[in-house]
This record gives sequence, C-alpha cells and structure tokens, in this order.
Amino acid sequence: MRFTYAEAMTDPSYHLPLARAAEAAGYSSISVADSLVYPKESDSRYPYTPDGSREFLEDKDFIETFTLIAAMGAVTSTIRFTPFVLKLAVRPPVLVAKQASSIACLTGNRLGLGVGLSPWQEDFQVMGVPWERRGKRMDESIEVVRGLTGGGYFEYHGEFFDFPAVKMSPAPTEPIPILVGGHSAPALRRAARLGDGWMHGGGDAEELDSLLARLAAARAEEGTADRPFEIHVISLDAYTVDGVKRLEDKGVTDVIVGFRMPYVKGPDTEPLAKKIEKLERFAESVISKVAP
Repeated sequence: MRFTYAEAMTDPSYHLPLARAAEAAGYSSISVADSLVYPKESDSRYPYTPDGSREFLEDKDFIETFTLIAAMGAVTSTIRFTPFVLKLAVRPPVLVAKQASSIACLTGNRLGLGVGLSPWQEDFQVMGVPWERRGKRMDESIEVVRGLTGGGYFEYHGEFFDFPAVKMSPAPTEPIPILVGGHSAPALRRAARLGDGWMHGGGDAEELDSLLARLAAARAEEGTADRPFEIHVISLDAYTVDGVKRLEDKGVTDVIVGFRMPYVKGPDTEPLAKKIEKLERFAESVISKVAP
C-alpha cells in the first residue's frame, strides 16, 4: 500500500515545507488540487458534498497545478505528485502533454497524471470549450496526451483534435501513468478503457465497494483486467492498520489521507507546525506499520 498526503486550499507558503515533511515521513505521494476560477453566480453543484454546495471554494488559494508540482519537485527527491484531478477536458491537450512531459523530466518521472471532467460549466465557458460532448472530448484528450508523451512522432485525427505527425522533446524516460477520476458510469468505463488507474472522490464504505465492483466489471468488459492498474481511494479505513489491510484485500493500491475538513467556508487557520505534526503522527502510527 502507498500513502498519499492531501492538503489543499491552504496558505501557499505551506506547500513546500509540507512536501519536504511528507517525503521525510514516508508518504509515497502528494495530491495536488486543481481549480481555475470561481464564478460570481452559478447553478453548478459540487458532486462530493452532501448538498452540492460549492461556497467553500470562494477565496481559497489554488496555485496552478503544474506550477506547484514543479516547485515541490525542486525541493524533494523521491515523493510523487498526483493531480487530484486536473480538469483535462477544458485544457488544450497538446499543452498538457508538454507540461506533463516537462514535469516528468524535471522530477525523474515522479508524476501520476490524475485527470477528470470539470463539474463546472463555467470552467468550459471561460476556457472557450463547449460543454456538449465533453465526454468524447475527454477521451480524445487522454489519447492525445498519452501519444505525445510517448517520445516518438505521433499524429491524431479525431472529432475534436486533428494534427499531423509531431513529437515533443524532452520526453519522459518512463510512461506517465494516466489516472482517471470520477464516479459516473462513463468515468469508470473511461478509466478501464483508457487509464492506468482510477481516482476515487470519497464517500462511505458501501458506496466504495459498489464503485470497485463496477470498475472491475468495466475492466473485464474492456479486456484490461490483467493490465497493471492503480486504484487511489479516500476511505476512513485508511486511518488504521487493520483498515488499510482491508483496503489492500479489495485491490486498493494507494490511499489518500488528509487531516482536516476542507469543505468549510473561510480561510484555513491551522498553523504549519500543526499540519506537520499531524502528518508525522499518522506516519508513525500507520505508515511505519504497513509500508515495507
């Protein structure tokens, strides 16, 4: 089992010392949140809060995802970075491929590219991308990113993207794992068909079991069940040694842990020293007893 430390919507000056502390404590990865804009007016609902509220996002600090990963990568040497998740469907995939390749090269292949659809129509609007057929656009974007980060000449001819053979340099020395987020049936099928892994957005244990069963069925239907596959999960079981073992038995490869409730209005007032104390305490009580 690998352990991912999650901290977002906090003081931007905390990220680098937290990255160093998480690496020293034995975490495998750091998740990196992605947010573009906060609209003044919106009818959009957030899919991972009970009431769909998104007001907690207002005035929260989000450093651009690849910029933050590059900064944290420069002060660490082993810890991996997993966007959770990059809103790929609203971005130009050729540019994302260049950014991901550059990050992978600079960090020694320490990138697991978590991607997903933005739930906000406003993200599509401000980026000049149609909301309609976003799922198909997402599929093509994944294919473009995978092809262009492979290192050789790559051409693509699809509904949304069409270009002749091109290549990027430098290219990563290892393939960049693409981890697909989302709980919907299309998201699970996309992860099974196109991804190297799946990222869970949270929920109770019963829902997680259902999602894992649906994911396994999708991988069987797509003929990808025997392919190496990462499963990143948010679960209360991750906070105890016995719980981690239960998750391992379910096929989970990575657990995502955080130590404060992020879905609250207003600034994060927890001091940096308290954050480091919490992540170190968990490492001592759980990671050290589970990780090889």
